[in-house]
Amino acid sequence: MAIEKMKFVMVNGPSSQLGKMITTLCADGAFHPESASQFISPTMGYAPVNEENPYAPTLAALRDLSTQLGVDLEENKKAKGAPADDRARAYIETLSASLRDLSEQRRSIAEQIEQCRAGIDEYRHFLGLGVNLEEIFACRFISIRFGHLPKDSYLKLTRGYGDNPYVLFCPCSTDADGYWGAYFAPKDREDDIDRIFAALHFNRLHIPSAAGTTEEIIDSLTESIDINVRQLQEIDETMRAVWETESEKICTIYTRLLQQNSIFELRKYAVHHEGNCFFVGWIPASYEATVRKKLEKYPDFVLEIDDPEENAHVKPPTRLRNFRLVRPFSYFVEMYGVPSYRDLDITAFVALTYTLLFGIMFGDVGQGLVLILVGILMWKLKKMPLGKILVPCGFSSVVFGFVFGSVFGYEELLEEKGVYRALHMDGKPIPVMDSINSVLLFAIAIGVTLVIVAMGLNVVSCVKKKKFGSALFSENGVTGICVYVGAASLAYSFMAKTSVHLPHTLLPAPVSTAMLVVGVLILFNKELIAGSIDERRFKKPDSVADYILQNLFECIEYILSYFSNTVSFLRVGAFVIVHASMMMVVFTLAGGEEAAKTPKGIIIVAIGNIVVIALEGLLSGIQGLRLEFYEMFSRFYEGEGRAFEAAEVK
Repeated sequence: MAIEKMKFVMVNGPSSQLGKMITTLCADGAFHPESASQFISPTMGYAPVNEENPYAPTLAALRDLSTQLGVDLEENKKAKGAPADDRARAYIETLSASLRDLSEQRRSIAEQIEQCRAGIDEYRHFLGLGVNLEEIFACRFISIRFGHLPKDSYLKLTRGYGDNPYVLFCPCSTDADGYWGAYFAPKDREDDIDRIFAALHFNRLHIPSAAGTTEEIIDSLTESIDINVRQLQEIDETMRAVWETESEKICTIYTRLLQQNSIFELRKYAVHHEGNCFFVGWIPASYEATVRKKLEKYPDFVLEIDDPEENAHVKPPTRLRNFRLVRPFSYFVEMYGVPSYRDLDITAFVALTYTLLFGIMFGDVGQGLVLILVGILMWKLKKMPLGKILVPCGFSSVVFGFVFGSVFGYEELLEEKGVYRALHMDGKPIPVMDSINSVLLFAIAIGVTLVIVAMGLNVVSCVKKKKFGSALFSENGVTGICVYVGAASLAYSFMAKTSVHLPHTLLPAPVSTAMLVVGVLILFNKELIAGSIDERRFKKPDSVADYILQNLFECIEYILSYFSNTVSFLRVGAFVIVHASMMMVVFTLAGGEEAAKTPKGIIIVAIGNIVVIALEGLLSGIQGLRLEFYEMFSRFYEGEGRAFEAAEVK
């Protein structure tokens, strides 16, 4: 479990063979390209390769062709032969042109269908009119307006304008808001009538003139839709026949174009000058022998492979190398930030601690098994990274569910079945609701342990980065560990006086006090002491008072952070209790544990378990991640690296 060692690669060769150079280096998916201009002095005359990609237009045309055909392009892994050339481009252009007319016809017919359907929707409101619309629109002395009148406006119309012979509204249909219909107005009074209906919030609908009644028009439009749909089906069948005939050839060309396009896109990383070019990047150290062997075939290529230390001005990319079981947890690590090349790989630490914390907070044998199943399905069906994480978390839940004696909330089931007796145990190790104080104290103990481990990891990280002053004298270094352990020991001694089951001290009081006092004094002068060792420039304060106040407040902040980080782990114990309490509510609704074994009770318990798994599982996952990021990562992890991204030559 580590960050994989990197090697810096620089290849020099003829510009005419740049494509071959790229293919050779990137074919195995183990080469991370860098912009060569960062490593070549501009005074040497080298410039980036800026060329128009000749494959992009053909690839775009091919994708447009697939859109016209309504199919998805797939790579033909068995495609062999020469790269796609002018003949392939001509073939794609000819095929596209032949399909372009069909696509245009299809688009035009589809628009006609939409227009007919829109017309039906409009005319349907006026089915009760019963007159020939063409004759109405042809009237010389009367105007007609179609639209919608709100219900309250219709009442105002009948009451306020019932005696006006020129105000005539004919309702044809109704909806929840009002009436669809038409009003008629003499041409010479058209403006006055329009103002009256505008004041009544009449929403006019402009419908096109057509011959016949609304019923006849709708029948005609329906018939047009049927004819156009049949034409669409004929065009679709023709296009499907083209795809069935040409699909293999199209996918072969597509595969070759993808490869050529990806190779050409990588040319932008290279620099060239007077027929010579450079291509640079990073490879895993384990891949060095393979690269050397490959480039031996090309005598025109000059290969240089260096260690990262020889190119310190550029940060090497980070490639994590972990066991299969912990690898999924790199998803969480990278959410916070990729570790730098010279940092620690904490994936295993996250896998262990997150799985442990989740299992404690969500301890239930049955629900843990459900989580395992859900995780497997999430990964197998949806390829979700979270699915692989749920599987070990589910196993952890099963283990702690056995410790707490809970199976889908049935607290006595394992004892009734004699599971504990078979293991020579008197009963469940931890009855949660009878051991609330113990559960909370256990959570605090976990917190203290993990905070100390986090600070220990910071010491290791600082030593690896050669920051020895920070490793020894920072708030998260050896001094910080001494202060934290001393304070925790004194706090433990104070609380243990009331218990007869626990030893009264972890460390002798004088030792704990000395660790705390001396450690705080060192932290007070941390910048001065650590800076002198790490050769950091010490910023001289304006006055002694400023120095004292600034460092005093920083020491108070350190102590408060130790306290708050530790107390945050109470949520682990709290969620154990909350989980048990929620299942108690479910069984109360079911009428008790005995009633929960009846068919009705089983249904209630099943629904309750689904709710608890969804809600409690989500909360436990979020809280576990919060503890990782805020209480532990913040003490030792920077996440300022960049991921190793291998160039992809398809």
